[in-house]
Amino acid sequence: MASPHMFSVDVEDYFQVSAFESVIDRTRWADQESRVVQNTNRMLDLLARHQVQGVFYVLGWIAQRFPDLVHRIVEHGHVVGSHTFWHKLIYEQSPIEFGLDLAQSCETISSLTGTPVRHFRAPSFSITQKSLWAIETLVRNGIAYDSSIVPIRHDRYGIPGSPLSPYQLSVRGAQVTEYPVSVCNFAGFHLPCGGGGYFRIFPWWFTKWALKRVEQSGRPIHFYIHPWEIDPDQPRISGIGKVSRFRHYRNLHQTAGRLDKLFASFRFGATDYPGTTRNEDWS
Repeated sequence: MASPHMFSVDVEDYFQVSAFESVIDRTRWADQESRVVQNTNRMLDLLARHQVQGVFYVLGWIAQRFPDLVHRIVEHGHVVGSHTFWHKLIYEQSPIEFGLDLAQSCETISSLTGTPVRHFRAPSFSITQKSLWAIETLVRNGIAYDSSIVPIRHDRYGIPGSPLSPYQLSVRGAQVTEYPVSVCNFAGFHLPCGGGGYFRIFPWWFTKWALKRVEQSGRPIHFYIHPWEIDPDQPRISGIGKVSRFRHYRNLHQTAGRLDKLFASFRFGATDYPGTTRNEDWS
């Protein structure tokens, strides 16, 4: 039987997404109706039903306010990683700002799990060519595994031409194992298919077809989701643009059902990173 693919979850609340930060300041986070506990618990129950384990990248802000949620993630056998503390785009911070945020996140999470934080994903995959310096900061804070670089061209993230399979990434001597979320290579184009908004926007048949191509290529699938994506009843945020509204709210009512189909079609469960295929030095 083939090795299981990897499933990961970015644990943040619906009002903390990058697209909403212009209308919901971080000083107002505590005033919003929080739904992250109930949504993450639903996600944990869904994964338990399908016997899937994965990596949960938790915001430090969430971990600090809901420590029992972190304990439940661990009790279900999942790995807990950092998604930063304040969910700020890395390329909009200085190295010092990011270092302080990351350290606060890792300290908060490790105090709850009892183990060092070794896994990281940047908010909105914001390690790009202009923020590769962040790899050095990750290593200084004990991070060994990163999942922040997407091999596509996008208006907010991505490094086109970066490897599709897991690889060892070195930046000025600092090295991490980089594990990109899945994209499908078709006719010379890289088509995003590894979860998130693409899972809701594209029809299920496309996702299944694209992930089958990834699997048939011999590459491990890495799929990700957010707890708020299985919550069609979440409050609607006003004052956001049409594109952001479409990306965030499209087909929320279908996500849970599509996850059932995903787990029936592919074998997920890897909580460590499979062997890497190449070394990349981007110093």
